[in-house]
Amino acid sequence: MTTNEPRTSDELLNAVGPAFSKLRRTSLLEVENPISAKDLGRALVLNLVLEHTQDSDKEITVGAVADLLAVDPSVASRMVSDNIKVGYLIRAVSQQDGRRTVLRLSPQGEELMARFRRHQRSAFEYITADWTDHDRLEFARLMLKYVDSLAHLRHRGLADDVRES
Repeated sequence: MTTNEPRTSDELLNAVGPAFSKLRRTSLLEVENPISAKDLGRALVLNLVLEHTQDSDKEITVGAVADLLAVDPSVASRMVSDNIKVGYLIRAVSQQDGRRTVLRLSPQGEELMARFRRHQRSAFEYITADWTDHDRLEFARLMLKYVDSLAHLRHRGLADDVRES
């Protein structure tokens, strides 16, 4: 334990927020195939589209991107338009409702996301290189559990919002 490590449960839990801030600031860590800051921001939108269209019958709209990012629809529209402009996203007609426009990853968007995933794994492996395999895998498992809990809370919150309206 270094002198800067939290010593009590409260100190450890209070250090989580600042740790998340540090994670965000170091996300461009120079590892193999670095991702530009601009593409890192674009990957945020692309990841949502990818996650929500993995099943062939699922679709995502600009409005859904706004909801998922918790941003104003005009902000989401600009983010989506930027991805379309650089060739990472394409607009398509909904197969479920021909009046709606949905988003799909282009082949270039799929390549960026594959490169982004490789970058994320390389960064994780680089950062945790001196960890035991057990610690590395346990941290990965707990991080995924944390993210699943966030998604569950968000889904529950959206359901509560629908019931209240």
